Amino acid sequence: MSDPAKKPLRLGIAGLGTVGIGTVQMIQRHSAMIAARAGRPVVITAVSARDRGKNRDADLSGFAWENDPVDLAKREDVDVFVEVMGGHDGPAKAATEAALAAGKDVVTANKALLAHHGHALALAAEAAGRVIRFEAAVAGGIPVIKALTEGLAGNQIRRVMGVMNGTCNYILTRMQSAGLPYDVVFEEARQLGYLEADPNLDVGGIDAGHKLSLLAAIAFGTQVSFDAVELEGIGAISIDDIRHAADMGFRIKLLGVAQMTGRGLEQRMTPCLVPADHPLGQLQGGTNMVVVEGDAVGQIVLRGAGAGAGPTASAVMGDVIDIARGFRLPVFGQPAASLATPVAAQSAAPAPWYMRMVLVDKPGALAKIATCLGEAGVSIDRMRQYGHQDDHAPVLIVTHKATRQDIAHAMGLFAGTGVVVGDPVAIRIEEV
Repeated sequence: MSDPAKKPLRLGIAGLGTVGIGTVQMIQRHSAMIAARAGRPVVITAVSARDRGKNRDADLSGFAWENDPVDLAKREDVDVFVEVMGGHDGPAKAATEAALAAGKDVVTANKALLAHHGHALALAAEAAGRVIRFEAAVAGGIPVIKALTEGLAGNQIRRVMGVMNGTCNYILTRMQSAGLPYDVVFEEARQLGYLEADPNLDVGGIDAGHKLSLLAAIAFGTQVSFDAVELEGIGAISIDDIRHAADMGFRIKLLGVAQMTGRGLEQRMTPCLVPADHPLGQLQGGTNMVVVEGDAVGQIVLRGAGAGAGPTASAVMGDVIDIARGFRLPVFGQPAASLATPVAAQSAAPAPWYMRMVLVDKPGALAKIATCLGEAGVSIDRMRQYGHQDDHAPVLIVTHKATRQDIAHAMGLFAGTGVVVGDPVAIRIEEV
């Protein structure tokens, strides 16, 4: 049981959207259990949000209200500033900096803030003797930050990969299960409220790229380098691609991969084909999955809800309880000053590629494409035409292993043939 002589840990919560209200509800619902596990009571003393009059599904009457989150961060009756507003600049950044300057610890769900300013904030926190905890910023309720910084701390991490945006996974799996085109499912996701206000944060891979950059920093002991993440969204994926992948025993996923090589740190968040029988291939709906490969532990798979009030509040409270227990850790698992400046590298490892294009249906068109591939050093494993459309011939090619540079070279050559209609699509077949 908690020690009644110990002072409560007092929280100030900035942001009363899905995550903020979920956190309030969790504390109100499980206060005795949380106190027992934390060794002291955990209480909310003050909150802040844009609209004080908004109807929210929680009793906030017992908390002080601050209109400005910076003022909340500076309050003397706040020990831990919980930032669940979002946004990589503006109030979230200003309030987090104010909290650290005022001697507060910070718990945040804000992956964009840390992806853009994580190293500077980590230096500031550690200089002030404070901690920033951010389990809720990556993969919702999955405790992947804790796994990397604690449970796997004795491993040299070889690769981190995963599906880290539930909206994209929902769209891709819904396209497959219902046989619907991308535009229809995109609109369905919008109507269901799955998309960010700026949908490109989701379908463009930006949100997932933020998360990958944070995991890479922890896994490889480097400063966060989101700007070096290779990003490609899912907007070019057609229902034909989904069907062809399934015919070959694959699923298409927006897959993040980070690994340290002799050339530097590779970080990419791009559509990939993965085997349908691998856990990544079996992942359905809005669920997230992170796969970590360590030299001692081998491959481990972490799967769970990637968003939502309960899962994200669960991650927030895990961090809060650690602080209540007195457990303190550098922001990215080792002192910020020791984090290396990464050298960005694009993937040079060869892999098979799936290619789809539409050709003018005339003699010699396929031969020209094959010649371009040969000139780029890319050999063909399988090639077939399907479903002629008037004077156009859709073509599907699966290559033997080739580098991304070779594929890009080949696609550049395609443009000069005069036989390709529209933009060809190339998707890496990832070895997982």
